[in-house]
Amino acid sequence: GEAPTSVCLELADSDATRAWWPQRFAAQLTVVLGPGSLRVALAVRNTGASAWDFTTALHTYLRVDAIEQVRLDGLEGCARWNAVADVRGTQQGPVEFVGEYDSVFQAPPGPLRLRDGAHGLQVSQSSGLSNTVVWNPGADLCARLNDLPAEGYRSMLCVEAAQIDQPVTLAPQARWQGWQEFRALPAL
Repeated sequence: GEAPTSVCLELADSDATRAWWPQRFAAQLTVVLGPGSLRVALAVRNTGASAWDFTTALHTYLRVDAIEQVRLDGLEGCARWNAVADVRGTQQGPVEFVGEYDSVFQAPPGPLRLRDGAHGLQVSQSSGLSNTVVWNPGADLCARLNDLPAEGYRSMLCVEAAQIDQPVTLAPQARWQGWQEFRALPAL
């Protein structure tokens, strides 16, 4: 098979970053593209002399054929915060999309399965990311977003590995890492 291709982007604190966030850090975002797969990994290191907290989300904008036929399995039984209605509960059944959808889930123990008609993805994430965010703006919010075309909500979905509920505390010189991986599923 083909060898994976990767790129690593790095950001370290500077006068410019410290103007809006005073902490010392180094971050690496590594993207690995292989046959039928995409993996995004984030590594963060505290390069300073004092501890600090952070939250994060790997913002993945996935292209789908039609949001109304998308089904996301694997979150059944997971704690869910519906951010649109500000309601907490537990996910029952698969996630389907009608109107604006914005929820933060407790990450499931196993991979998710995203089905979009005949196409599909398996979505996995590291245990270092304890939340999964699922977002689609729906028609009304999409119409107010400058960076999406008018009907753009119909062809996109975010399924993000995240660490939101419980911030990560990094001691001086400590390192944290998390990843998310997408694998193509066989066509139906």
